[in-house]
This record gives sequence, C-alpha cells and structure tokens, in this order.
Amino acid sequence: MKFRHIAFGLCFLIFASATWASEERTAEKTQTLLDRYTSSAQELALRALSFVGVSYRRGGESPETGFDCSGLVRHVFREGLGMILPRTSRDISRVGETIDRDALRPGDLVFFNTLRRGFSHVGIYLGEHRFVHAPASGGEVRIEDIRHQYWTRRFNGARRIAAAEISNPKQDP
Repeated sequence: MKFRHIAFGLCFLIFASATWASEERTAEKTQTLLDRYTSSAQELALRALSFVGVSYRRGGESPETGFDCSGLVRHVFREGLGMILPRTSRDISRVGETIDRDALRPGDLVFFNTLRRGFSHVGIYLGEHRFVHAPASGGEVRIEDIRHQYWTRRFNGARRIAAAEISNPKQDP
C-alpha cells in the first residue's frame, strides 16, 4: 500500500513538473509572438508613414504611380510582412480578427463607409487616434484624426491582421 502512495506521489510530481514546464514554454512562446507582433505592427505603421504625400490614384498600388486606399494597405503589408491582401477594402475587411475601436494598436486596419456602402475605405492605425490613408482623387496619402466627426460617423470597424499572420506557424523561424 505504501508503494502505491509513493508511486502516485512520484507520478503526480512528474505530471505537475511537466505541466508547469509546458505552461512556462507556452508563456514564453506567447511573449515571443507578442514581441513579434509589436515589432511588425510598428514596422507597418512606419512603412505607411513613409508614403505620406504620395498622390492618390484610383486602382494605384505603388509609390511611383500613386495609391488608392486599399492599394496603400496592400503595398504596406506586402512590403512589411510579405503578406498579399485582397484587392478591395471590403474584401480586406474579412481578413484577420475583428477588434473594438478602443482596442486599436498601431498596424491595425480601420474601415469606413465613405461611398454609402460599408467598408468602402480603409486606413492603417498609427496610434494616438491617428491613421494614415489615401483619401480620394486629387488628394494624397495623409494622416487623419479618427475622432474627427467625419470619420466617427463613418467608422465601420477595425481588424488586426498582423497578429493573425505572425501567429501562423508557417511564419515562425
């Protein structure tokens, strides 16, 4: 009988040690993913800022020829993460995870109804209530305050794409 108690105790200690070690590895992996997300999100925001002043061009996808809103976002994500996003803002709005407006972080995407249809415009959130976008014909890539009445009334939602991509095992080194 004593042997059973000792054996049970040893099994419990081994199981508990393995569980604690596994939890520690999971916490380390989670922290690594968070660090990678933060780094990538900052990279996306900085890359987007580098295009401020580039002319708007409907259907445009390059700094040389100009950008439309989704072209800017696609270019930044392609160059920053090697990720190919769908062509339209509406299709991009279906990628990644939905997040609340009060949970926005740099690198998140913000969507607006600017053409009397949902998700017709997209920009990249920079932090401090600001986002960068390619507005419309005759304009150029610029920074806006999301709290401005125009944007507040047209806000459709936000997505976090970088986190979903970075946690993809194919991307892990």
